[in-house]
Amino acid sequence: MKNIFIEYPKCSTCKKAKKWLEENNIEFEDRNIIEETPTIKELTKWIKESGLDIEKWFNTSGLKYKELNLKEKLSNISDKEKIELLASDGMLIKRPVLVSDKGIFIGFNEYKWNILK
Repeated sequence: MKNIFIEYPKCSTCKKAKKWLEENNIEFEDRNIIEETPTIKELTKWIKESGLDIEKWFNTSGLKYKELNLKEKLSNISDKEKIELLASDGMLIKRPVLVSDKGIFIGFNEYKWNILK
């Protein structure tokens, strides 16, 4: 399986993660989270495989998250609705997302990403 790196190109954390992947000669397919927002099917699979709670997938520091007042609303909607919400707008998804046969990673954590070497 080829690594899929899902990023927002203007995001500084995404730039840092991409540079780290390149410096460590880790091959990946690059995907813009706005132009190619993960689908409901992809998110459902990845969230399950990541073992993380769905709330961890939300970009809680993003403007869209705050605009929609999701801090208050998430506790009142189903997991299915949360996934539909994430799939509706890439800016709601915490980034970068790295899909690999060694795991699903959200956000950049060099220590955790070392498993890819």
